[in-house]
Amino acid sequence: MQATVGGCRSDLDARKEGLPWRPRFLAQHPQPRMGLGLLPFFLACAVYLLVQSSLDQPSRVSALLKSLPVLYLAGFLETAHPGGGYRSLLQGALLCSAVGDACLIWPEAFLHGMAAFGLAQLLYLWAFGLTPLRPDLLLPILLVCALYFGFLLPHFPPRLVWPVLAYSTVLFSMLWRALARGGSARWGALLFLLSDTMLACNTFHQLPHGHLLVMTTYYLAQMLIALSAFQSPRLKSH
Repeated sequence: MQATVGGCRSDLDARKEGLPWRPRFLAQHPQPRMGLGLLPFFLACAVYLLVQSSLDQPSRVSALLKSLPVLYLAGFLETAHPGGGYRSLLQGALLCSAVGDACLIWPEAFLHGMAAFGLAQLLYLWAFGLTPLRPDLLLPILLVCALYFGFLLPHFPPRLVWPVLAYSTVLFSMLWRALARGGSARWGALLFLLSDTMLACNTFHQLPHGHLLVMTTYYLAQMLIALSAFQSPRLKSH
């Protein structure tokens, strides 16, 4: 009884002093062990990366194998406590990404895939929010964005210029908000940009092991963004 009273007193003291305070009952819902929970994800990634080289033609099987790791992450997010709107938005973005993965198996569905990924980036952008605003990040992001556009756009046919511009604008907006949020979302967004850049480079200049590099960074990006649902946003100073 004395220990309980002492614990309550320490919580009250913390609140009086303006320190961060967490109710003790939150400890009753520990997060699952990340390593064990992510084993099926890594297994699905390995299966696709091993099998895709032997698939000569686009097929529903290859589309399913490609999107399966991202679909698993969407289901894995159900174990995040507490849930709420942030988790739901990440799940929506992952489902849109899975649709984009399947579409990009077929070259003629490229625009459909880009639209699906554009919607995924918008949902990530919505999830990350506008707090803290961090306008100081805009200048370096705009410089990288200009280099990105300057390198890629001359290689695209005219009919794709505006869709690529629209998608890239959303992608860099998502990057800004992820960097402002911090945590694993920041690293996931940076890997997403790296993966998209390597994908574009591999399309015009065949990179050594290009597909492996693109998909590895892409899957890691999605995993890191998904894991941000298990992290508390960092304490913001005013």
